[in-house]
Amino acid sequence: MPPILELRKLVKHYPGQQAVREISLAIPRGSFFSLLGPSGCGKTTTLRLIAGFEQPTSGEVLLNGEIVNHRKPYERNVSTVFQNYALFPHLTARANVEFGLKRHRATDIDRRVREALELVGLTGKESRRPAQLSGGERQRVALARSLVLQPDVLLLDEPLAALDPKLRKQMRVELKAMQRHAGVTFLLVTHDQQEALSMSDGLAVMNEGRIEQVGSPEGVYLRPSTRFVASFLGAVNWISGAGIRPESVRLLAPGDDTPDRHVRGVVSGSVFLGDCVQVQVRLSGEVDAVAQLPRGAALFQPGDAVQFTWSAADEITFL
Repeated sequence: MPPILELRKLVKHYPGQQAVREISLAIPRGSFFSLLGPSGCGKTTTLRLIAGFEQPTSGEVLLNGEIVNHRKPYERNVSTVFQNYALFPHLTARANVEFGLKRHRATDIDRRVREALELVGLTGKESRRPAQLSGGERQRVALARSLVLQPDVLLLDEPLAALDPKLRKQMRVELKAMQRHAGVTFLLVTHDQQEALSMSDGLAVMNEGRIEQVGSPEGVYLRPSTRFVASFLGAVNWISGAGIRPESVRLLAPGDDTPDRHVRGVVSGSVFLGDCVQVQVRLSGEVDAVAQLPRGAALFQPGDAVQFTWSAADEITFL
């Protein structure tokens, strides 16, 4: 099946800055895909190029196999959910959702609005204005307003950034469920690794305007192709050129039998994180490292001599 969205050698220059550097990417139809990277890496510029809010310096944006570079945003069948939601404060939830349909003179507006509000869990709150809704509910209105237009691709620009941590976790699950139910291709732009890893079918990691790696969340996390990707997706201990994630480490007493991979060290401290404990270890050679251990297994005290061990299969190495 051909991709629903394709970027071909996409470039965007601003005065004194090259924001996007020859990006090529194909996004499968019906998938939940993420552009992940630090602030300033070019991911939001890429989203704006797809939406039509910016024009590429060179390269092509293809939607359903057709080049759309010169189409206005309203001429592309994509919809965007912005970080601040951009709701009309004087309109009710229902009026916000039906606004685009009325502009397009759509038919069967009542049914489509009702189904969209039901999909995002806002049945019974149709008459409330944005100020009368919680942050999570306002986000759902923004999602319903975009989904009701039945876009080919729904663009999500850091949609969870304004929510508190507990609600953010809840909305990750709900967003994924909405995408599956609606069958619409979602393209999420985020700097949050957990968001991208937990929701995406596929993701692209960006750095300095380029795509460093594309793949499944598990594949990119476990088999990163560059040191930047490895470190951006989570903590890594770098020992003799190999990377070992803290959750792959075991700490043993000095006299215990050890696997092939081990380094002697001394515990320097620990941090309790609820479901686990991060133990800091000063390794021989004055290298600081971290082991993430189950809560009940982390019985080490500062000053304890330990063996910092891991399996060769868990090493991150680059050719």
